[in-house]
Amino acid sequence: MDFRETGKRLSNWGRWGAEDRVGTLNHLTPARVAAAAQGVRSGRIIPLGLPLSNRGIQVGLGGRVNPIHMMTLTPPDFADRPDKMIVADDAPFLPLQSVTQWDGLGHVGYDDLLYNGVPAHSITTGVGSAALSIDQIAKHGVAGRGLLLDIARLKGKDRLEAGEAITSADLDAALVAQGCQTRPGDILILRTGWLRCFTVDGDAAAYWNGEPGITLDCAEWLQAREIAALASDNWGIEAMPADDSAFEMPVHCVLIRDLGMTLGEVFVLDELAEICAAEKCWSFFFTAPPLLVVGGVGSPLTPLAIL
Repeated sequence: MDFRETGKRLSNWGRWGAEDRVGTLNHLTPARVAAAAQGVRSGRIIPLGLPLSNRGIQVGLGGRVNPIHMMTLTPPDFADRPDKMIVADDAPFLPLQSVTQWDGLGHVGYDDLLYNGVPAHSITTGVGSAALSIDQIAKHGVAGRGLLLDIARLKGKDRLEAGEAITSADLDAALVAQGCQTRPGDILILRTGWLRCFTVDGDAAAYWNGEPGITLDCAEWLQAREIAALASDNWGIEAMPADDSAFEMPVHCVLIRDLGMTLGEVFVLDELAEICAAEKCWSFFFTAPPLLVVGGVGSPLTPLAIL
């Protein structure tokens, strides 16, 4: 089946009004966020993001480079102050999708249209994404019940292989194996183990050379369960290389453009997975607000799981 047919059938265009700009994050209602907060058990905080570093995971693909951190003021600059006060100040340069990050709804589309019928020409070099700016997602908020599905553990592997597909049947199997269920408004997080190419092996090039990930049949699974957002430890959510060589990233297109689903990539999940397995509890309070970048189509993150 052509991915366009799937996208049309599952489309959320108009579901929350013609001017909706946050898509499936509408599932994060105040009541659901409040209920998720009640699930905090110990208050332990597990960070799920890579550090901003010039020795990071990027290898230059698509113009994405590692963050550059510069000091603009340092204590020696104040050596002659009579009051002996010293100051440090700094500035970063980074592509907004160079580390652990959200894909905003202006990031991907097809046939000259973005989510909810927004025209592609709404994105310009001068303004960025005028209609689907990621600051709207930041203002809406990304916080609620996080649910980790450890697909690598399900398969009994250190990590899945490049191109290895995760199907909707695998998602169901992980729920059964972990003894948990999804709830409407969940932020679903999938562990493939793929980030270990970088965090354990130190091989950034291998990380970007394909990836395990979900297949297009998972889109219907996510839609039926009213998942609010999806994240993973891979770099593009879906299995690469894709089954359909005629179109490189069909899952990205359907989820972002048709469902309006914000996608998180390059999440650090090994520590969280070990704790969840030991405690036999795979849900937690999750928060990961993007930066308020007006016109942005993505944003770096410091996502937190609060157990």
